[in-house]
Parts: sequence; C-alpha cells; structure tokens
Amino acid sequence: MDVNSRSHPVDPKLFRRVMGRFATGVTVITAAASGETHGMTANAFMSGSLEPPLCVVSVAKRAHMHAFMSKSDRFAVNILAEGQERVADHFAGKTKSKNGTAFATVDGIPVLAEASARILADTVASHDCGDHTLFIGHIRAMSTDDRPPLVYHAARFGAFEPHGADGSAPDIW
Repeated sequence: MDVNSRSHPVDPKLFRRVMGRFATGVTVITAAASGETHGMTANAFMSGSLEPPLCVVSVAKRAHMHAFMSKSDRFAVNILAEGQERVADHFAGKTKSKNGTAFATVDGIPVLAEASARILADTVASHDCGDHTLFIGHIRAMSTDDRPPLVYHAARFGAFEPHGADGSAPDIW
C-alpha cells in the first residue's frame, strides 16, 4: 500500500503537538555493538505480545542508536522512575553529564543500574516504519521495583498520581 498517495499533508508541528497529548512512561533503550555501549531515551516503546512475550521499540533512522540496534542482536529497555529526569535528559542528548548514568551488565546486555524496571530482549525482527524502524524483542528476562514511574506528557516530565480508592487496575491485557 502506498501510504503517501492516499494521505493528506500533515503539519509536522501539529503532529508532534497531537502525539504529545498521549502520556507515556520514559525509557532508556540500551544496546552494545562493536565493543561500545549506547543508550537512548525513548517513549516509543510498547508491549507487543504476551505469548510469546514480545516488546516493540521504535527508533528514528537518523538516531545514533539506530546503528547500535541494527548491529546488536539484543537490547534492554530500562524504565525510569519518578525523579530520574536527569537520566532521561542525558540519554536524550540534552546534557553531557555522566551523573546518574551507571551501567551494569546482565547476561551480556548493558542496563542502567538505577532503572526502576528492566526488560532484556533478543531482537527477533525489525520492520521499516517511515523514518523509523520498529525493533521487535523476544523478552528473556525482567526485573522491577515499586518506585512510581517517570511520566512524559506535552513535552514535560511529570509524576503518576493514582485515582480510585482501592488502587486496583483494570485487566486490559
């Protein structure tokens, strides 16, 4: 299907503004290739499948991380906790500080030592998606703690404030 021949022009500024209305968590994707470790802040991450356990990461083709993801057969998704804005900014290229960016290695995959949750995955597929590539990972290990997540909405960081008396969540999976 030729998407461009059927679509109407979309203003890039409006596109970013509209997509920014969707609140997301904040992750840092990490991978190693050619003896180097690299990380990138991303909110274009989602679960892909429960059976088998898959996750999906979208990486811009122009991003330095794209080459690492293309060369590596494994990656990690590091989910950040409230208060880790400095880590998110660092891996978004907004700061050059090394503070808060300590790496650990789990089964040969670089992870952020202070992440709230970690997903380790083997890359099983990649798919062209316009100016991005979708990398599909088969989840091989996971870990988490109970810290509240760092949230991103309308180009700003925020915190999650639960609603409801009992704290229960709907079963959407």
